[in-house]
Amino acid sequence: QVQLVESGGGLVQAGGSLRLSCAASGRTFSSYAMGWFRQAPGKEREFVAAINWSGGSTYYADSVKGRFTISRDNAKNTVYLQMNSLKPEDTAVYYCAATTSRYSPLPNLRRYDYWGQGTQVTVSS
Repeated sequence: QVQLVESGGGLVQAGGSLRLSCAASGRTFSSYAMGWFRQAPGKEREFVAAINWSGGSTYYADSVKGRFTISRDNAKNTVYLQMNSLKPEDTAVYYCAATTSRYSPLPNLRRYDYWGQGTQVTVSS
């Protein structure tokens, strides 16, 4: 079992940056690959980025590639999402998630076992 708590969301102007954090507690953090997902009003939850257990492999949605960076610090039990060049279409609730399939970064939300409560990101134009 692992508990996940996101932070770092907020309101930012288009072109700005935010860094989201997701702190994990419970079982050994390095037992999990981690992912970030987002859900805008009226839309389905979608994949944003994922990272394997060691941080050596990452995977991004095409819509954020080159703008967002996922990273993790296993000593701090934390995964991060650095978001640059934000656009209004990035507005959503952002969720972090953990999967015991730890060797590969996974884009499929059904593969994730644990979820945080989400943090709101709003990008104004």
